[in-house]
Amino acid sequence: MKILLCDDQAVIRDGLEMLLTLEKDFQVVGSAQDGQEALELVAKKSPDLILMDLKMPGMNGIEATREIRKKYPDIKILVLTTYDEDEWVFDAIRAGASGYLLKDTPRQKIMEAIRGTVEGKSFVDPAVAGKLLNQVASNQTQPASILTDKLTERELDVLRLLAKGMTNTDIAGTLHLSEGTVRNHVSAILEKLSVSDRTQAAVIAIQHGL
Repeated sequence: MKILLCDDQAVIRDGLEMLLTLEKDFQVVGSAQDGQEALELVAKKSPDLILMDLKMPGMNGIEATREIRKKYPDIKILVLTTYDEDEWVFDAIRAGASGYLLKDTPRQKIMEAIRGTVEGKSFVDPAVAGKLLNQVASNQTQPASILTDKLTERELDVLRLLAKGMTNTDIAGTLHLSEGTVRNHVSAILEKLSVSDRTQAAVIAIQHGL
C-alpha cells in the first residue's frame, strides 16, 4: 500500500514514516508539509491512501481533501489529527475523508484503519463519532420511511448500530449474528443506499432519524 503523509510538523511526519515502514505491506511514497504540497505529490506518487492532518498553514487538510477527492476519487484519505471540534469533524467527512482518527490513537489501531480504509471501510474515532452524529442529526430533513422502504428489518438493525460507530464484530455480538452475516448485511446496505463506505451510510441513517 502506497501511503502519502501530510502534516505541518516534521517530527510527526518522521515518526509516522518510521512506524509505517515497520509494516511489510506499507510503503511511504511521499511527505508533505501542507495541503498544496500534498496535492502536488499526489500527481507524482499516485498513493493509495493519504494520512491527512487538518490544521496547517496555507491549504489546510479539509481544502486539500476536497481538491484531491475531486481530481482523484479513487485515493482514500484518512484524517489523523489532534482536533476533535465538531466543525472540523463534519467538514472533513463532507469533504470526502473516509475516516477520522485522533493522534493519540494506539499504533495498531492506526495500522488497522489504514488497511481497512484502503479496502473501502471507514474508521471514525469513538471520541469523534458522537460529535459527527449529533451534528448530522441537527440537519435531519428526510423521513425514516425512505429507508424502511429500501432496507429489510434486519438491515435497519445493522444500520442503526453502524451509525453508532460499531464495528462488524460489535454488531455481530449485539445482534447475535456471525461476522460474515453482518458483512453481507453491510454490503447490501451500501448497495441499496448507493454509497461507497460506512461513514456515508451512517450519515444517511442519522439524516433520516434512524
